[in-house]
This record gives sequence, C-alpha cells and structure tokens, in this order.
Amino acid sequence: MADTARPIRIMTVDDHPALREGIAAMIEPEPDMVMAGEAANGAEAIIAFANLRPDITLIDLQMPVMGGIEAIRAIRKQARHAHIIVLTTYDGDVQAAQALKAGAAAYLLKSSLRRELLDTIRSVHAGRRHIPPEIAREIALHAADDPLTPREIGVLQLVAAGKANKEIAWQLSISDDTVKGHMKNIFAKLDVGDRTEAVTMALRRGIIEL
Repeated sequence: MADTARPIRIMTVDDHPALREGIAAMIEPEPDMVMAGEAANGAEAIIAFANLRPDITLIDLQMPVMGGIEAIRAIRKQARHAHIIVLTTYDGDVQAAQALKAGAAAYLLKSSLRRELLDTIRSVHAGRRHIPPEIAREIALHAADDPLTPREIGVLQLVAAGKANKEIAWQLSISDDTVKGHMKNIFAKLDVGDRTEAVTMALRRGIIEL
C-alpha cells in the first residue's frame, strides 16, 4: 500500500520566474504535493536534483546555459527511475520524441497546465506516462520519415536566419552546389516546395528554433 502521508516532492526547472511562481501557487493548496525546489536552467537542475532528489521534475526544453533535453539525459544518468515531465510551448513532434527518448515520462504544453498539470503529476508519480493525443499523432505520423542530418539542420537554421546560399556556403566552408544539394534533400524530407515552407515546417516540428 502506498504511503499516502508523504506528499509528492516537486522541482520546477524553467528560466521564467513567473512560470515557476505560477506552478508553486498551483501546488501549494494540494495536500498530497509540496514544492521541493526550483532551478532556472538545465545546469542548475542537475545540481538541484542531486541535492533534493524530488519525486517529480517539471522541466522546460528551451533554456539558457543548458536546455531541457541535455538536462533530462544527465538527471536520468544520476537516477534511472527519475520521473520527469516536460513543460513546453512547442508542440513539435521532433522535440517531443527527443524528450521521450531522453527519458521524460510525460509531455505537457504550457497552455494546458491549469487543466492538466496536477493530474499529470499524480499519474506520472504512479508510474504512468502522458503524451497529448495531438503530439502522439504527430510522432506516429513522422516515425518513418528520413530525419534531417546535423548538416542539413545547420543549413536550414542559417536559411531561417535569412542567409542566402552564397552566405551559407561561405559560413560553412562548402560550395554553392553543396548547399543546393542540401536544400534539395531538405525539401524532399520535409515534403515542401520552397525555403519559406521548409523553415515554417521545421519550426513547427521543433527541428530548428529561432
């Protein structure tokens, strides 16, 4: 029988103080939960986790110093059974798949925190997983896709920054023809017809970020 007297200890990792405060305000009235601590980035999270050993870690993906994916991997190295819930504004399948592969047990959009956070914490603490249906569908839809290579992602990141092919070629020390070849592969893999569509699709799916 579970020990109902011991509350679920929660740590929040996010670079926005207002979000950490908002989560703390949601947790405070719950008799079966307590805030164990917080961190502002992935590097702080690794140290805080080692000191606090929370039952549940709520972690953002996009943070300065160290992002959420790296932090999840490091925390799971410390504690193989650590329960981690990703909180993010991004509903892209690529980031979600990376987070789950790194060891996250749940993935929550920040827009749904008020409706779903408390139930998700209890569910994950009980050993279950949680992935929003719309993100699960996207992951399944693209599961068989040929992923972009690190070089193709680098090229597309520069396209998103407004660089022309010649600038990309110079910056990456490759030829114009090589850049064109990468772009052709990117269009085929993302099933798009031009640079704007490629950037839009890659941003939506979490392949690149601005």
